[in-house]
Amino acid sequence: MQDGPFENFPLRMVVPTFLVQLAVYGLGGFIILRFGLAFLGIYIACILGLEFRVLRNSCVDCFYHGRTCCFGRGRLCALVLGKGDPKRFSERKIGWAHILPDFLISIIPLLAGIILLVLRFDILLFVVVVALTILAFPVTGFIRGAWACRYCRQREAGCPAERLFGRRGTGEER
Repeated sequence: MQDGPFENFPLRMVVPTFLVQLAVYGLGGFIILRFGLAFLGIYIACILGLEFRVLRNSCVDCFYHGRTCCFGRGRLCALVLGKGDPKRFSERKIGWAHILPDFLISIIPLLAGIILLVLRFDILLFVVVVALTILAFPVTGFIRGAWACRYCRQREAGCPAERLFGRRGTGEER
């Protein structure tokens, strides 16, 4: 593996990252479906809204706009939204409230699954809840820390998420 950042992330990193995210959404959807199609529709609308929000508020201004980032969003963003201002990306301030929706997409189905398991144990649901927990937290954390952030060119220019998740986790610059 190379030492410095990627101009374009290799597919060997992008494909597993995409599949993990898709699996998190799919497993969450499987759990939410147990409450009915209307709730699944709301969940899918929230996912689409979240993804569009990321494209509109982050990807348009990112170095990877039109390139292959670890999440595959750079190329997608270039197809649907014009290039923004990279300086705006590096100057952007984010806090925990900004990223809460990202966590809720996983946490709500997990809590719903736990409630369903308490009410009536189901081995398939148990496996789905465990898989979602593993994929949404340690696996996604690994992808972000060991792949996405580690080899990201935007991080060098300035990244609000890197400041938030930095060593101290206070949101202050290191």
